[in-house]
Amino acid sequence: MHHITTTNPRLKIFTWHIHGSYLYYLSQGNYDIYIPTTEGRSEGYYGRGETFPFGPNVIEIPAEEVRNMQFDAILFQSERNFLIDQHEVLADWQKQLPRVYVEHNTPEKHPTNTRHVMTDPEVTLVHVTHFNKLMWDSTGIPNVRVIEHGVCIPQVTYKGDIPRGIVVINHIEQRGRITGWDVFDEVRKHVPLDLIGMGTSESGGLGEVLNPQLPEFISHYRFFFNPIRYTSFGLAVCEAMMTGMPVVALATTEYVTVIKDGESGFIDTNIEKLIDKMNSLIAEPARAAAMGTSAKQTALEKFGIDRFTSEWENIFRQTIQNHDKKNSIYQ
Repeated sequence: MHHITTTNPRLKIFTWHIHGSYLYYLSQGNYDIYIPTTEGRSEGYYGRGETFPFGPNVIEIPAEEVRNMQFDAILFQSERNFLIDQHEVLADWQKQLPRVYVEHNTPEKHPTNTRHVMTDPEVTLVHVTHFNKLMWDSTGIPNVRVIEHGVCIPQVTYKGDIPRGIVVINHIEQRGRITGWDVFDEVRKHVPLDLIGMGTSESGGLGEVLNPQLPEFISHYRFFFNPIRYTSFGLAVCEAMMTGMPVVALATTEYVTVIKDGESGFIDTNIEKLIDKMNSLIAEPARAAAMGTSAKQTALEKFGIDRFTSEWENIFRQTIQNHDKKNSIYQ
């Protein structure tokens, strides 16, 4: 008789360090994550870095050692990982392992007609929002899933004692219209706003605030403003909601399904209306606090870290199972 063990052994997942905060939340799960490092610390090869308090389950391996390691699954997180990196660091047999590709972004070229770069039907494609899944053309990929964000509950709560809005976007000016630089630039003429993020000091911002300090820093602002026109749902927005902050955003992408207009914040495509609403939050701190409470409730229901990591573990295990089934047919 076969003896069936009920406890699953911990999975060993190989991936690259692409988005630090996403990797940090992913690493809250019950599996081990291996990331490659190089001397030059180029994109994807930074290792653990100093920014995030990664636990012992995020393990660095020198890039040249990767091909000698055993993994249960490979996780791609960017076009570069899929098109270039895997061929540089993985052995041929590792490229046949169960594979998952997480798509962090919306299509950059045509919003509805862009074919996803990952066309291998063996690979599970995971989108981080339902909006992304809707927009990308992934015809021919049988396993297309969505895992919505999960974030840890911060140890700080909303204070809102600074009567200004806060915007958190890296390199907003360089990234231009996608991140809504022009929207931000217009709105700040009418509403007191501060801007933080990498490369923001040159744009009249306050520069970078490291992720572990972010919740405390932003919790003093009256509201969180997100001028981004067209990208994925930002983790910074989830984090702000978790602290109990009201969010003001454009009524585009996934924001429409998360922020309840007039309850947990304001969403609109009319910038003038948003300017009025923001100034009303500056004038009425009690209203802002009440909306922040509603935002926190939404975040707790929607962005729980346990739901996020268990969905990820399930996807890894399903992908491995499908792979094993298929391979046993060919044996």
